[in-house]
Amino acid sequence: MDCATLESAPLNQRCACEVVDILRLHESIRGAFPEFTTDPAVHAHLFSPYALFVDRPALEAMGRVAAAVFDVAGNPGYSQRVLQWAPDIATHDPGSAGGVLGLDFHLTVDGPRLIEVNTNPGGLLLNALLLDAVRSCAPPAWATWTNAAQARDAAVTAWMEDARQQSGRTPSRLAIVDSTPRAQFLYPEFVLYANAFRDHGVDCVISAPEDLSFGSDGLEDAHGRIDTVYNRLTDFALEDASHADIREAYLAGDVALMPHPRAHALFADKRNLAVLGDPALLGGFGVDAGSTALLGQVIPPTVELVPANRDALWAVRNGYFFKPAAGFGSRGSYRGDKLTRRTWASMASATYIAQAFAPPSMRIVHGGQSLKADVRCFASEAGVLLFAARLYQGQTTNMRTPGGGFAAVLTSSRIEE
Repeated sequence: MDCATLESAPLNQRCACEVVDILRLHESIRGAFPEFTTDPAVHAHLFSPYALFVDRPALEAMGRVAAAVFDVAGNPGYSQRVLQWAPDIATHDPGSAGGVLGLDFHLTVDGPRLIEVNTNPGGLLLNALLLDAVRSCAPPAWATWTNAAQARDAAVTAWMEDARQQSGRTPSRLAIVDSTPRAQFLYPEFVLYANAFRDHGVDCVISAPEDLSFGSDGLEDAHGRIDTVYNRLTDFALEDASHADIREAYLAGDVALMPHPRAHALFADKRNLAVLGDPALLGGFGVDAGSTALLGQVIPPTVELVPANRDALWAVRNGYFFKPAAGFGSRGSYRGDKLTRRTWASMASATYIAQAFAPPSMRIVHGGQSLKADVRCFASEAGVLLFAARLYQGQTTNMRTPGGGFAAVLTSSRIEE
């Protein structure tokens, strides 16, 4: 087909162009970052050679949604409402919004639909690398939203500004923290972040929580004081015993923690979607009509699964997707039409939300292979940092699909261009 068309729908259905040379991309990464290592058995499908074509108005709408979410999170009525179901540590306000969000969207015929919000979104710097590797089959008509250098700089600036808001100073020594970091699937991104922070004059280490201790001299590792933690832990309330020192340092105001537990409580608990998507409720908090209407339109109807509505939701389960309120990475999530009674019964012991099913869009690639697609909008209070796609098969974005993985988003030119 003629891939120079200005319409995204036929491109996503028929364009089989590989716009990224994956082997060359990995070679260029290793050349620029010698310590960057990927395991071929684990990361074979980290990047997709294909792009997802998204019309610019849809991306601009996602950017407005991100801005509205940040705005609502600062509303006292909203925060009071959602903190009712948050852990106690979320009442501690360190003075910042939380850094960078990852807002996940499905593309529908009626426009983008916001599926969930993440406060420690993976993939930002990895997707930045993709941008400069794109060799589009239609360069005059379609392009990336930004470039790699701009996205990388914007990401680090956003995190550093969040730390500055908390501590009143620029970070001097920062630890990227996760459990057994070298075993994490996205460990290569930790390396990219460490290099990026160092390029901005910040000493940076990659650590397990057990490497850090809190005492009279503050939070330290074996080589000295840590004043900022880039938190990649999925223990969002820092409840695990191995995270006690980070928790104490954070509550004592000794360390800037990004993102912090309050940010997760305000943005990422999936029960919040029921509040964010209710125009009447937000209007009662004093949120402006434009934001309430926008969020009400893009967020699929969402309710918390409680004893009073379990029978009713079971009866109409085929139209819903069920997710644990504090879950991540699609773990413990179920499509209603795939649920068994045994699984349904086991869900009663956890906190779940039911979200009206908004199916992901489809990307047809070489050989007629059909891949599901979603779009992640990385944004800070300052605005959109990057748009990225994930192409996959099955129920979740597990980065195991041949031809799938993180994919570049190509969009139509601005009108003034």
